[in-house]
Amino acid sequence: MSAPHRTAEEIGRTAAGPRPVPSLGTQRAAADLSHVDTTLSNGLRVLAVRKPTVPLVEMRVWIPFAGDDKLHPATAEVLAETLLTGTARRDRIEIDADLALIGGDLASGVDPERLAITGTSLADGLPTMLDVLADALTGASYADAEVERERERLIERIAVSRTQPRTIAREALQKHRYGNHPAVREVPQAEDVAIVTPEQVRALHQASVLPRGSVLVLVGDIDPQTVIGDLEKALGGWASDRSAVRLPALPDLAGGNVLLVPRAGAVQSQIRLSAQTVSRTDPRYAALQLANLAYGGYFSSRLVENIREDKGYTYSAHSGFEFTDQTAVVNVDADTATDATAAALMETRYELARLGLVPPTAEEVESVRQYAIGSLVTAASSQAGLAAQLAALAATGLGAEWLAGHPERLAAVTAEDVANAALEFFAPKRFTGVVVGDAEVLAPKLKALGDVTVGEPA
Repeated sequence: MSAPHRTAEEIGRTAAGPRPVPSLGTQRAAADLSHVDTTLSNGLRVLAVRKPTVPLVEMRVWIPFAGDDKLHPATAEVLAETLLTGTARRDRIEIDADLALIGGDLASGVDPERLAITGTSLADGLPTMLDVLADALTGASYADAEVERERERLIERIAVSRTQPRTIAREALQKHRYGNHPAVREVPQAEDVAIVTPEQVRALHQASVLPRGSVLVLVGDIDPQTVIGDLEKALGGWASDRSAVRLPALPDLAGGNVLLVPRAGAVQSQIRLSAQTVSRTDPRYAALQLANLAYGGYFSSRLVENIREDKGYTYSAHSGFEFTDQTAVVNVDADTATDATAAALMETRYELARLGLVPPTAEEVESVRQYAIGSLVTAASSQAGLAAQLAALAATGLGAEWLAGHPERLAAVTAEDVANAALEFFAPKRFTGVVVGDAEVLAPKLKALGDVTVGEPA
């Protein structure tokens, strides 16, 4: 006879009342990492970490890849799409076959800051994955037919992307924040991609795919000590006296008016606010991280409770950090119906002010602390998650030690620290940003709120 079905509410109660919530266990470090952090003879920084949870290896390569040329974004996108489509030793099919034999995969992507290569394989297939990687880094052929095929696909994807509200809002925010800085050019123009030649792609590879100043992260069932020798052997032919090109420093972001970007007929608006914060190495960062969580960084935050749960202005509201080299900003995102946009912006600003004037209580601070530490430990529990975290840290000069020590820093934050961070970094006047939507409908109400100007159509 099967047991009677009980609802979650029934399970959670006893005759004496609700079941008490179990207390949280002792916090663990984000990772207890056996690792090597060193620089190869070619100038490539390597962070190799042993994590033998499964017999796999995760690889992340981060190559600074900035450029000032007008066609650089388009050429870089074509390069990323065709880097792994053939070399002097292997064509596309041979690359795919060699990786398939080791349960492996390699992929590449690019943005204004870096060229990224991600890979995974069975642990005993690591030599093959490194050989394919080295082959692409030193001998990618960028065959005319491959470049033409990927270029046409890229043009189609760009055309679709540029119709998406999130892409339009992101580009508007970048231009509003940073003007003509190279960081703004995240999505190339389709007409620029159309004129990229294989010769230009090969020239960019020769000039910019460089080891010095780049980072390679390996996480998995490896011996960190011996794998360094394997890397020296595999990547010894990838060398240059020049360093990879880093993105110029971003200007500090000053608060100011929100720019209304007209998008005629839009039934939904995108609210994007942004303010300067501090990097992970700043002593205030841990407190700032908890303040952000309390404001809008997770589902139980004040912003979500206000404009999603209470008032229903948006399905999704969020705040979080964006790191570019040594620069850090906090962003606030919300998509709303047109008729709710002005009210949502008002409440978003209200919650910014309230965070500083009515700071998180001790209970709120403890809640976000447990969430932050738990999320960090969870993210570092998988090989892929740990590799991604370490690659992001290594790109800014940090390493495994910072990650392992961060739960301790979060645990040491006091409610007063969070209150100070909230008052200093979340004041509404520190924020600028954009609202993308139907200006004919939005402009009167947004102007009435104040600190809003109307810009050119998206």
